[in-house]
Parts: sequence; structure tokens; C-alpha cells
Amino acid sequence: MLIFDGHLDLAMNAIEWNRDLTRPLAEVRRREQGMTDKRDRGRNVLTFPEMRRGGVGVCIATQIARYVAPDNPLPGWNSPEIAWAVTQGQLAWYRAMEQAGQLVQIVDRQGLNRIVELWKHDPPPDAPIGYILSLEGADSILTPAHLEQSYADGLRAVGPAHYGPGRYSPGTAADGGLTPAGRELLREMRRLGIVLDATHLTDQAFWEALELFDGPVWASHNNCRTLVPDGRQFSDEQIRALIDRDAVIGVAFDAWMMHPGWIRGQTTPEEAKLNIAQILLHIDHICQLAGNARHCGIGSDLDGGYGREQSPQDLESIADLQRLTSLLAERGYPPEDVEAILHGNWVRRLNEIWA
Repeated sequence: MLIFDGHLDLAMNAIEWNRDLTRPLAEVRRREQGMTDKRDRGRNVLTFPEMRRGGVGVCIATQIARYVAPDNPLPGWNSPEIAWAVTQGQLAWYRAMEQAGQLVQIVDRQGLNRIVELWKHDPPPDAPIGYILSLEGADSILTPAHLEQSYADGLRAVGPAHYGPGRYSPGTAADGGLTPAGRELLREMRRLGIVLDATHLTDQAFWEALELFDGPVWASHNNCRTLVPDGRQFSDEQIRALIDRDAVIGVAFDAWMMHPGWIRGQTTPEEAKLNIAQILLHIDHICQLAGNARHCGIGSDLDGGYGREQSPQDLESIADLQRLTSLLAERGYPPEDVEAILHGNWVRRLNEIWA
């Protein structure tokens, strides 16, 4: 079955991790043997061949570059201008992948439905993977004119926050609400028709954003706070608010978001006995809050700064997401709901937004 993945950091993996995603998974891992600059070296799970093998034919793919002020201990770039330049390098990589026939950018419903139909009907082995461009953390947007330029380049969704303090909004592990610039950003997003990705917003910024922004909203990669207590997850009240806005929430496969009590860098998938099936608890919870399966999708975030050391122990590659087809069916989801969760909800919502 076609899988639509709502969150993949493809360009970050290529540019910052120096991974050639066009190559076989084993080759990419082999080239990283002995490297220690990133804790997931040699443990990645994503390449284009693996996406094709698993039917992951459409995704929301990111640009990402965090600005860090002098007092910010997080890794990042030392000026917004540098962050902007990094995102433009990532854009250049997406363009190179388009020219090579690996990717095709999706900017409207016609392009979306064309690539969906290709992948739903026995695609060729080298079929291009469709991607919708999103910006994770808005620090790199220098001015409203830069946002308009990005929209012209195909940007269709923006998450104002990521981790820590931000120019437009604080994010995960920080506190506070939208900055004045963040409010202006949301108004400009609304004018251009850019989707608000609520992922990573602090609780205060989340509620402020939903009050101020009356355009389309989704959560590309977010799990449930009731099951994994942490500010990174959404509370039931937040999930219900997103459901009221007809949002899709993509469940993420980062182990610390799936398993309560996970300590990053210490807990192992084997110790936690963490398997892919555990994500069904988060899917179930969202569907129960909604009373239907219309608001849950996949937003795996695989190789989003982590690899197999922080993934379910039975997930060897992104192709293993295809196991959700049988896991959902075994749990009692009818075929139409399985299809909705694996791709239909993202496709439906984008068709509505771009109508």
C-alpha cells in the first residue's frame, strides 16, 4: 500500500550528514563505519531505494536550519543569514534530486494526485518520490519577503518552532509564547496560503497560534502526551483542538516519543522491548479522541537526527513501515481506515487545502 510520510528530513541528511540517499542502505552505512561525529553514524534507515521498496512514494520533506543566539547552548547557526543560506543549499539539493529523476516537487493538487495515482498503480522500480516542501523551525526566514520567495520556490508548510528559543516562537524544552515577529509570520503565512505545522510549539504558543491563525493547520510528527508524558507530545485538549480544525496528526517513530521513560543516549530498543506495534497505541488514542480515523497519519521522522539506536528494534529500514498495513488490520481497523492512516488522510486534506 502507498505510504505518505508526513515528515522526513531528507535534505538535512544529505547536506549535514553527507549521505547519498540515492545509494543502497548498506553502502551508506558502510561509508559511515568508524565515524563518531554523529551518534547515529552507520545506523541510518532511510535511502531512496528503501523508500521505494516500502512504498513510501509521497512525503512532506523539510528544510531546517536553527539560529542560535550567543547564550543558546543548542547546536545551530550563528546568524539568521547563515541559517537562510543553509536552507538555500538544502533547496539546491532538492532541485538536483529533481533533475536526477529521484524526486518530484508537489505544489498543487494536480501534481499531488498525479504522483499518488502513479504510486497506487504498480509504479516502475525507479519511480520518482513526490515531496511537499516544509520548513521546520522558521528562524531562517529573514523577512516576509524571504517567506514569499520561499513560497515561490515551493514551500507549502511552516513550523514556526523547533527546539529551544526561536526568533518566531520558542519550541520543545522552552517556555513562552509567540514573539511579535511570530505573529507577523503567521499573518504572512495566511496571506500566502501556507499551512501551519503546529509540531514543536510550546503549549502557550500553540494556543496563541490557533487563535491568531485561521488557515489550514496540521501536526507533521507528534505523539500523545497521555501515553508519553512530555511537553514534546500533545495533550488530549490540543489533539481535540487540532481535530476541530480538521488537522492530520502524523505519528512519529522516534523511540523517546513512543515509549514512556526513555532516556536518550542511554535506553536501548532492546531494553525497552520497543517494537513498531507500539505506535498503534498512539494511533488508537488519536482515533478514539476523534471518534474516527480521519485525523491520524504517518509522520515518521526517521533519520531525523537519530537512527536504529533510537528506533523500534524491529525497524531495520523505512521500508518496514509497510508492516503497519497488517498490524492495523490485525488490530481491527477496516481496509478503508488502514488506507486513510497510511496515506489517504494526508492526500484528502491537501486536496481540500489546495482546492
